[in-house]
Amino acid sequence: MLNRPIRSIQDFLLSTYVADGLRITFGVLCPSLILAQFGLLKLGMTLSLGALCASVVDFPGPIVHRRNAMLVTTALITVISLVVGLSNNNVYFIAALLVLCSFIFSMFFIYGLRAASVGTASLLIMVLSIDDFRPWKEVLIYSTLIFLGSLWYTTLSYVFYRLRPFRLVQQTLSDSIHEISEFLRAKAKFYHQNADYDKNYAELLQLQVLVHEKQDAVRDILFRTREIIRESTPEGRFLLLVFVDMVDLFEQIMSTYYNYQQLHEQFDKSGILLNYEKVIIHIADELEDIAFALKTGGTPILPKSLSLEVVRLKEEIIVLERSNTDAQYSTLGIIALKNIEVNIENILLRVKTINGYFNKNEKKNLKSRDIKFDRFLTKKSIDVKELLENLTFSSSVFRHSLRVSIVMLIGFVVAKSLNFSHSYWILLTILVISKPGFSLTKQRNYERLIGTVVGAFIGMGILMYVDDRNTLFVILLVCMIGCYSFQRKNYVVSVLFMTPYILVLFDFLGMGGLSIAKERIYDTLIGSGIALIASYSLFPNWEHEKLKEGMLDMLNANLQYFYQVTLFYSEQVTEFTNYKVARKEVYVASANLASLFQRMFSEPKSKQIMIKELHQFTALNHHLSSYIATLSLYRKDHSFIYRDFEQLKPIIQNTNYLLNLSTENLLKHQDDMSNVPLIRSSIVPEGDQIGGIVIIEQFELIQKVAYDIFKLSEKIRL
Repeated sequence: MLNRPIRSIQDFLLSTYVADGLRITFGVLCPSLILAQFGLLKLGMTLSLGALCASVVDFPGPIVHRRNAMLVTTALITVISLVVGLSNNNVYFIAALLVLCSFIFSMFFIYGLRAASVGTASLLIMVLSIDDFRPWKEVLIYSTLIFLGSLWYTTLSYVFYRLRPFRLVQQTLSDSIHEISEFLRAKAKFYHQNADYDKNYAELLQLQVLVHEKQDAVRDILFRTREIIRESTPEGRFLLLVFVDMVDLFEQIMSTYYNYQQLHEQFDKSGILLNYEKVIIHIADELEDIAFALKTGGTPILPKSLSLEVVRLKEEIIVLERSNTDAQYSTLGIIALKNIEVNIENILLRVKTINGYFNKNEKKNLKSRDIKFDRFLTKKSIDVKELLENLTFSSSVFRHSLRVSIVMLIGFVVAKSLNFSHSYWILLTILVISKPGFSLTKQRNYERLIGTVVGAFIGMGILMYVDDRNTLFVILLVCMIGCYSFQRKNYVVSVLFMTPYILVLFDFLGMGGLSIAKERIYDTLIGSGIALIASYSLFPNWEHEKLKEGMLDMLNANLQYFYQVTLFYSEQVTEFTNYKVARKEVYVASANLASLFQRMFSEPKSKQIMIKELHQFTALNHHLSSYIATLSLYRKDHSFIYRDFEQLKPIIQNTNYLLNLSTENLLKHQDDMSNVPLIRSSIVPEGDQIGGIVIIEQFELIQKVAYDIFKLSEKIRL
C-alpha cells in the first residue's frame, strides 16, 4: 500500500467530490466564456446563474431523482425570476413574497434533502433577483436565459452520467469501503496496550455514523439504477456483489466486540494482542486497496503474507493454550482469543472473495443474487397530506420554516436599511446558515465566518499582488473547482475558495476589488449574527426533543434483529431478506442515535439533557447489536448448532421481556423500580460441547446487556 497521505490525496482527486466540482465548474463557466467571445458577457453570466441554481440539487443519488429535481428547479427558478423581476419595484410586495416563499420552500425539508435543495435553489434566485431592477422586456429575456442556463446544466449532467453510467456507483461504493476500513482500524486500537477505551469507543460511534451514511448512499444509487437491478451487464453484477459482500463484511467486523479490558489484563504480557492489532490493520490496508481499485479500475492484489500472519496467530493461540498449565489464563479468555481469530479468518475470507470479483475472467461469469431491492429502499413520495400534517408547532420542520421566514424578513429590512451595494449577501448568508437544528446552524455559522474572513484576506492578497489577467483567470478557475469540490466534503474549505473566487470575478467584471472584500465580511457577520440569534430564540429545535423517538427506534430495531437471529436456531432459515432488512434497520437506528448524541454536544449546556444516560444507552445498544451479530455468525459462518431449542427459550423470552419493559419505561416512566431476575442455564449441551457452550454463553450475554438497558431505562426521564 502507498503512503497513506499520498493515497488520501489520490483518493480525493478520484472521488465524487472532485468529479462534481469539475462538472459544476464546467457547467457554470462555459456559457460565460463562450458568449464573452462575442461581447455578450452579461448574457453569459445570466446563463451561468441558471446553471448554478440547477447545480444546487445535483448531488450524488439515483439519476432519475437528480434529473427530476433539476427539471423542477428549472421550472421554479424561471417563474420566480420572472415574478420577482416584474415586481421588485414594490418593496412591500417583495417582502411579503419573500416571507411566503421562505416558509413554503423551507417546508420542503419534509420530503428529504434533495427536495430541500430545490427550495434552496429557488430562494437563491429570488434573493439574487431582488435588487436587479430591469424594464419588463429585459425581465423576460433574463428569465428565459435563466431557464436556458438551468436546462443546459441539466442536459450536461445527464450526458455525463450516460457516458459513464457506473462511475458514480463505483466512487460511492469506494467511499463506503474506505469508511469500513477506517472502522476496522478503530477496532484494532482496542488491542493496543494502554488503550483509551472511552476515546476509542467515541471514535467508533462516529465512524459507524459515517459507514451508515455511505452504505445508505450506495444502496440508494445501486438499487434504483435500472442497469444494475436488471443485472444485464457484468459490471452491474460485479458492483452489486461487492456491495452485498461488504455489508456482510461490516456485520462481521461489528460482531468482534469483547471485554477488551479483561483481555488486556490476562494477555498483555504474552504480547499476542499486539499481533491481533497488526493483522487487523493489515486487513484494513487491503480494504483500502479494494476501495482505491474501484476508483482507478485496477485490480487489488492480496499479499500472501497476510494469510501467513493469520496462520501464525492461530499457532500462537495453540502455544498459549498448551503453556497454560498453571491456569494463568481463564478458559473463557482462551475461547475469546479463538473466536476473534476465527472471526479474522472469516473477514479475510470475505476480502479474498471480493478480491476475486475484480478478475476480468471472473467478472464475466459472476452469478446474479436474488435480492428483493424494494425491501431495502425508503420510499419518499411528494404527498400534500404529509405537508398539511406538519403544519403544527409540534413539527420541527414547521418551526424551522417559520423561523426562516421571519429571519429572512429581518435580513431584508436590515439589507434595505444599509447602503451596501451588495446587501443581498446578508440574505444569502442567512439562507445557507439556517438549518432545522441549533447545532447544525451553529456549526455552519462558524464554518461560514471562518471561511469568509480568511478567504477575504487571501482574495485581497491576490488582487494586490497579481496583475496579469491570465494568471487571475487560472486562480479563478482553481478557486471555482475548489469551492464546488469541497462544498459537501468540508464547508470551511469550500467558503475559503468561494470568497477569493467571488472577489476575482467581481474584479474581472470591473465592479471593485478590495472594497468588495470588506463589504462581504460585514454582510456575512450581520447575516451570521441574525441567523444564530434566531436559531436560539425563535422556536428553536433542540436535539433532546428527538431523544425518546431515537431511543425507541433503537430498542425496536434491536428487538427485531434479535428475533430474526433466534430464528436461525429454532428453524431452518433459507431466505435471509427479513434478517438483512432487520440488520439494516439496526444500523440506521444506531447511526441516527449516535449522530443525535454528537450534535447535542454543540448545544448550550442547559439543553444537554440526560447526556450521561444517553451515552450509556448508546453504548449498551451498540454492544447489544454486536453480540447479536456475533450470535448470527455462530450459526451462519461457524455452523454452531444447539439441538434442543426449548432449553434456550426461557433466556430468549426474558431478553425480549427486558427490552419490551425498557420500551415501556421510555414511553411512560415508572417511579417503582422493578426487579426482573436474570435466567441462567444449568444444562450442559451434549454432542458439540464447544459450540453448545458458546451459544448458551452468547444468549446469556445478550440477556445481561438487555438487563443493563432495562435498569438504565428506569433512570431516564424524558
